[in-house]
Amino acid sequence: MKEKLLLLGDQAIALGAIHAGITGVYAYPGTPSTEITEYIQDSPLATERKIRSQWCANEKTAMEAALGVSYVGKRSLVCMKHVGLNVAADAFVNSSMTGTNGGLVVLVADDPSMHSSQNEQDSRFYGKFAFMPIFEPSSQQEAYDMIRYAFDVSEKFELPVLMRLTTRMAHSRSEVATYEAREQNPIKFPEDKSRWVLLPVNARRRYNELLAVQPELEKISVESPYNNYKQGNKKGVIACGIGYNYLMENSTNECGYTILKISQYPLPKQLIQKVVDECDEVLVLEDGQPFVEEQVRGLLDQSGKIKGRLTGELPRVGELTPDNVRVALGLDVEKQFDSSKNIVPRPPALCSGCGHSDVYKALNEVIKEYSNAKVFSDIGCYTLGALPPFRAIDTCVDMGASITMAKGAADAGLFPSVAVIGDSTFTHSGITGLLDAVNSGVNITVVISDNLTTAMTGGQDSAGTEKLENICYGVGVEKSHVRVVVPLPKNMDEIKKVIKDEIEYNGVSVIIPRRECIQTLKRKK
Repeated sequence: MKEKLLLLGDQAIALGAIHAGITGVYAYPGTPSTEITEYIQDSPLATERKIRSQWCANEKTAMEAALGVSYVGKRSLVCMKHVGLNVAADAFVNSSMTGTNGGLVVLVADDPSMHSSQNEQDSRFYGKFAFMPIFEPSSQQEAYDMIRYAFDVSEKFELPVLMRLTTRMAHSRSEVATYEAREQNPIKFPEDKSRWVLLPVNARRRYNELLAVQPELEKISVESPYNNYKQGNKKGVIACGIGYNYLMENSTNECGYTILKISQYPLPKQLIQKVVDECDEVLVLEDGQPFVEEQVRGLLDQSGKIKGRLTGELPRVGELTPDNVRVALGLDVEKQFDSSKNIVPRPPALCSGCGHSDVYKALNEVIKEYSNAKVFSDIGCYTLGALPPFRAIDTCVDMGASITMAKGAADAGLFPSVAVIGDSTFTHSGITGLLDAVNSGVNITVVISDNLTTAMTGGQDSAGTEKLENICYGVGVEKSHVRVVVPLPKNMDEIKKVIKDEIEYNGVSVIIPRRECIQTLKRKK
């Protein structure tokens, strides 16, 4: 044992990955996963070991880069939030088909209760869909220990593995005992090169091999040090990931429950069958969707024993908390302080002096002249333009949707059709939409609000900095209709004139309001 540190769950994952011998971490920033890559970027040990840790353009490119590291025999970590896994899904699912050479861990941080997200999706469904082993730590110490074990499983079975955190695990702290770092793998190439070429003839063979290994993955799940069964009374609890933490916080098993802790998947059916057979009632605690509860009810339970989110003992939406777990266990709940009656809500707002504010002020002034104007927006700080005092945007669906939705609306006859997208989101997934718009000659105005950083997640590097104009030229936007303005109050008349001119232009035009995020500027000064 080397030392003890007080770490966030994200930081425990990051340090565990460094000590597990990774060669690279690849990620696009997204709460609650961002701190993993930032910790590695700031780590002197990671610098000494020359661990690659730059931000990628999006989650798909990150997943593919990590797979490239694995191909040459080295270990890689790829990090994203749950909706980022949607972006990476093509490479993620096919990585099970290619398999791995060096260990590959895909770390996905889910956000139950949607603290900073568009939905509550549960990434365990993706892991099951891709036939991957899944890991879900219940504590910061387990997160640190488990990631080394996950890399070992990846290399033993030549498969990528999914490790899932949720917001509370990612952003809470606990003491973590650490160990000496092991060496990185040397370069070595796959013995079976054909499985990396997913032609149908290879993919069919590989799919059969992937299915054939599933019983062995379930066997190691039953035997896993992270899945354990404790015999108790006739009331059973299946506790997954942080749900086990909340169970221990509420009971420390004083009530004598029969407990099955699950932190490794596929589901250990043998242990689950034992709980169902020996208990009169089984409560499933899991943060996120009823992933385990649905499977247990469908596969093993014909008697109505299984309780949880689907039966109302736990809320159907939102994250687990120590309090709602306590209610589900039938324990007395102390009266809580009701913040809703005593604290005035503070909705999020753009920072004072933010360049996005000036963009929306100018845009609102111009589009009020048009009866049917609609503004399609995107994911970023500027999404706050939907709130007072601006109320300037009409949609926000997913990364990159602003441009393609504006194109579709224009195709249907809308005028004017305006898209607002940030610089980082544009390079993440807006470029292809702009290319579609240019190729169809549609009449839209695209505003790329450039604050020279990925501001919403803390000021990480933006892939398009100093490149946006050239990208727009490259996809075919006319140079005379790529306009750069400086969003400041003193320039308001100029900005409004540029917006008006480009709306009236019959074709694809791009306006780039460029001023550095005031938060990153403050840090630089």
